[in-house]
Amino acid sequence: MTFAEQVAKRHIALLPSPGIGHLIPLLEFAKHLVVNQNVHVSFLVISSGEVSAIQDQLLHDSTLPPDLHVIHLPQVNISPSLDENTSLITQLSRICQESLKHLSKTLELNLPKALVIDMFTTDAIPVCKDLGVPVYSFFTCSTKALAWAFYVSRFKKECGRDVPGCASLGIDELPGAFLNMGDEDMRHFTRLTMVSGIFVNTWEDLESKSSWLNGIKNDPFYKTLPAPPVYPVGPLIKRDEAVAKSHDYIVSWLDNQSPNSVLLVSLGSGGTLTSEQMRELALGLEMSKQKFVWVVRKPNDFTSSGTFFNAGRDEDDPLSYLPEGFVERTAGAGLVVPSWAPQVAILRHEATGGFLSHCGWNSTLESLVHGIPMIAWPLYAEQKMNAASLIKEIEIAVKPSAVDADAGGKRVVKREEVERVVRLLMESEQGKLMRVKANELKETAAKAMKPGGSSYELVSSIVKSWN
Repeated sequence: MTFAEQVAKRHIALLPSPGIGHLIPLLEFAKHLVVNQNVHVSFLVISSGEVSAIQDQLLHDSTLPPDLHVIHLPQVNISPSLDENTSLITQLSRICQESLKHLSKTLELNLPKALVIDMFTTDAIPVCKDLGVPVYSFFTCSTKALAWAFYVSRFKKECGRDVPGCASLGIDELPGAFLNMGDEDMRHFTRLTMVSGIFVNTWEDLESKSSWLNGIKNDPFYKTLPAPPVYPVGPLIKRDEAVAKSHDYIVSWLDNQSPNSVLLVSLGSGGTLTSEQMRELALGLEMSKQKFVWVVRKPNDFTSSGTFFNAGRDEDDPLSYLPEGFVERTAGAGLVVPSWAPQVAILRHEATGGFLSHCGWNSTLESLVHGIPMIAWPLYAEQKMNAASLIKEIEIAVKPSAVDADAGGKRVVKREEVERVVRLLMESEQGKLMRVKANELKETAAKAMKPGGSSYELVSSIVKSWN
């Protein structure tokens, strides 16, 4: 491409916060803008230390379109400001705050028509105000979480529960991390009213099954904020995930299984289980007698987000933490994969018929796009809210019941309950009905992202406004 052709294109910058769950949807949005909307994109990357293996692979993928330029902001070190009690959200906030001290100089090199941030890079808003660059937010969680983000400060003041204009939330569905945030972290949510618009990774037909998007658009509470326009622009997921040679054996194994017979067990890029829960899950899978692919990570008895910043890296062999003899006893029926697996490639395979998932929004969308019903196993952040929607509103998921553990105060899903929900999803009439509903959403998701589809045309209209 000549320099003149590049200048003629609209130039947009995207700025995700650290973490695979934030990087992937914004990278997919960037690719969509370049490939389908004829936009030149600068993709700005924040780093505070060791880059995860998965992030490195995504950002150096040879298939990235030539007009998508990855730009690394100077690396920062926030370790002196952290202690063992610093929350994940506070860590993210501080990394972004330090890194964005370099943002103005980077943007001035080639001023974009607009900057798209995510929920933890809101420190870019005052920078862009000085530069005269409009800012949009790409909200990487669900519409339900967005409604909650608008409302959480009022909730904390008034000790309320119901979100205006939206369905009621059970107290056990609320994201504890949001409730415990101080002003340092809460600023990201209060700044949502300062952007020109909010992109949400969803589509109109999915939203028609709940009251959340309608509530944000029409309830008087949001009109008094004022809440910016909310644009459903998804589902944006990894579409054609390449399978590395080291993972060819997974696809080969799936090729030898019957359609809809395999349960994928994967708890996201950052999710970890306790040692006790890992044992119970293993034994429950064995008792179920169902086929499975389990992406196993080293257990963590202190946090459920133990691999958030280093996805794809396990110094120890995670398989060594499984019950003795488990791998040998389940050989043939199950496939145990250490640390990381090509999730999209597995979900799109015809042998896959179910997904035991942490219900992070990216994984949820990947499951819906491929018509796969779920076992909801939420771990942290807004995942309990997502699980509740999948079960109560969308009706394509089931959730196991946990009991109090014998020690440590943590709740555990016992092996018998694991067996029950796995059999329910994979064998029962209820599971078949969930699969039918999931396949209906698969069809509407595909239509939304094609020319003429609701999400495709909405993005097109917004791009045309960036003059």
